[in-house]
This record gives sequence, structure tokens and C-alpha cells, in this order.
Amino acid sequence: MRVLLADDHELVRNGIASLLKANNIKVVGEASDGLEALEKARDLKPDVILMDIKMPRCNGLEATRLIKTEMPQIKIIILTVSTEDDDLFEAVRSGAEGYILKNIRAKEFISLLSGVVGGQAALSPTLAARIMEEFARLNTAPAEPAPESRLTERETDILRLVVTGALNKQIALELGITENTVKYHLRNIMAKLHLNNKAQVAAYAVSKGIIPASSPER
Repeated sequence: MRVLLADDHELVRNGIASLLKANNIKVVGEASDGLEALEKARDLKPDVILMDIKMPRCNGLEATRLIKTEMPQIKIIILTVSTEDDDLFEAVRSGAEGYILKNIRAKEFISLLSGVVGGQAALSPTLAARIMEEFARLNTAPAEPAPESRLTERETDILRLVVTGALNKQIALELGITENTVKYHLRNIMAKLHLNNKAQVAAYAVSKGIIPASSPER
């Protein structure tokens, strides 16, 4: 995993870099604001960007939109102290694959970061629940056919497993299909529901009642 760090505090960047290196994760570059993050992303092509929100010149949310528009293959995780719902929801709408608070424990942080590379959303259960509530609030007109009604039985099965936090490999084993087939169905699901990543898929599933909020975690 090749990671780019974007945070306007050098001390924070140094601490995160040390933690990543201790876990055999390569830090390929650092940026102190959103525009520098965009420039470094173009030059370094990292797998993942850990993006702070409050930065000069260009904040992390705007930088996320710019980078995802130009380089959608790069996964972006917001790493912040902000617990504001507006920041959380805007991060997901901008295409971020995760939202992690800086008070997280190191072991959990590394676990969430590793999961993103495998296709898992980097969200704590509490933050995921708040996203679900927002999707429910933004529900479209009831007279319009629900997008999820267009999902096939297999796609609904995959949706149920996605919301538990299952990785593509685990979904494939559970359903007796290949990982490529899982990826194919996930692309179809996101296209039908007009969503961009697994974080949005999981939140949508619960908010629409497709998956009970009490589903057990994996």
C-alpha cells in the first residue's frame, strides 16, 4: 500500500507516518494543503490518501472532489478531528471511501486502512449509523419506484453482506461465487442505486430498510 498524507500540521504527519511505517505501509509523500495534495497525487499516484479537512488554500473536502474527479482510482480516507455531520456527509458525497476520527486507536486505524484496499468502507459503526440517517432524510418522492426494486435476488444477497462489513473475498465464499463475480454485481448495484462506493452502498441499504440496522457485525 502506497499512502500520501495530507495535513497542515507537520507534527501530525510525522506521527501518522511513523505509525504507518511501523506497520509496513509505505508513505510516498506528504502535503500541507489540498492543492498540494492534488499536485502530489498527480505525480505520485498513491493507492490511498489520508486527508485532513481543515487546511489552508484548499480544504480536504474540496481536494477530495478534485482528486476523485481526475483520478477516481485513488482511494481517499478523511482523517480529521471534525465530528460535524455536514463534514461527514459531504465527505461521502465527494467520493471518500472512509471517514476516521483522529482519536481512534492505532490498531483499529490500521485495520480500517487495510480494509479500504480490500474494498471495505473505513467507517466506525457510529459514523455509519449517522450516514444511514442522512440517506433516510434525503429519501426521494414516494410515488417514484424505489431504485432498490430493480436489484436482482443475487444483488440483494450481496447487499446484505456488504452492510455487515464483509470483504469481497468473504462475500464470494459465502455465496459460492468468484470475487470477480462479486465485483461485477457491486458495479451493477452502484449503477442502479446511483452510488459511488461501498460506504454509500452500505448506508443506503440500511436507510432503505433493505438491511435491518441491527444486522450483526463481522
